[in-house]
Amino acid sequence: MKIVKSGPILFLIAILGIVFLFFFGLISGDVNTSFSDAYNGLFHYSNDDINQVIIREIRFPRNVMAIVAGAGLSVAGMLMQTLFQNPLAGPYVLGINSGSSLLVALGILSGVGFFSTELGLIGSALLGAFVFGLFILFTSSFIKSQISLLLFGVMLGSFVTSIIAILEVTSHAESLKAFTLWSMGSLQGVSTHQIPIIVTVFIIGCVLSFLIVKPLNVLALGEEECRLMGYNIQTLRISIIFVTALFAGTITAYCGPIAFVGLAIPNLTRMLFRTQNHFVLTTANIIFGALFLLTCDILIVQVSGFLIVPINALTSLIGAPFVIYILIRKVR
Repeated sequence: MKIVKSGPILFLIAILGIVFLFFFGLISGDVNTSFSDAYNGLFHYSNDDINQVIIREIRFPRNVMAIVAGAGLSVAGMLMQTLFQNPLAGPYVLGINSGSSLLVALGILSGVGFFSTELGLIGSALLGAFVFGLFILFTSSFIKSQISLLLFGVMLGSFVTSIIAILEVTSHAESLKAFTLWSMGSLQGVSTHQIPIIVTVFIIGCVLSFLIVKPLNVLALGEEECRLMGYNIQTLRISIIFVTALFAGTITAYCGPIAFVGLAIPNLTRMLFRTQNHFVLTTANIIFGALFLLTCDILIVQVSGFLIVPINALTSLIGAPFVIYILIRKVR
């Protein structure tokens, strides 16, 4: 389980890339701003300066959300792949994101005031992710084939999509517009005052992930080995589902569904570091997941002058070919 010799260099490059892109994201956009504007916007904020307002209220929360969403979804994907012993598992593929989307759809499209609030939206997304996660976990005890389980997740997603389509047809125009915009995926719907809540939930998820590193290392060898080492498999499974739901539910609530991050990045980190040490993998997924989604968002901002690209569309365009490569590699 030793990290490859180039591991520390990869970590350093990725961290420097995140720092550079974060500050580049603060000063780039339709309105030209400088590093001094960014510094003042973060540390000496003034409502009278339009550049500082843009940086503080729009660009800063968007960049932070890109880091949190990329890191959180990547860790969630890693946990799913370890739990189901399947490199093609992930919160999006197995239907956990579908659970969040379904309950958010019920909340927004029903027109009930509470479910349209921030608390109602987060609660719906978390509950949907956790319930569907437990359902997938229960189903996996009957479906032993990895391919069959993946197909079940895809079918579950299709079933949920059908229900949402029916809800959309019967909903009011304003509710439908709000849900459509949410379902396209976006990092710019987060405000500055929401960042402390999101970051707190993210830190809790990361701490919980690191606390179960040792049993995850043993689980990677097989459930029987995990039992022989004295770990409670059922407790470990529920812990993994809880952390995954925490990440996927919170991120889906604020950003909408974002595909392929939780599937592609965990496989990429395993290829780069060639280890089953989940301390290394968790750290790598946090860093490389943040770098990936931050890069995607910067690209979207750069082309926004002539083309509007939803974040979900760009991650799919980049992630899908990589997953196809993994499939071909697995078959060979």
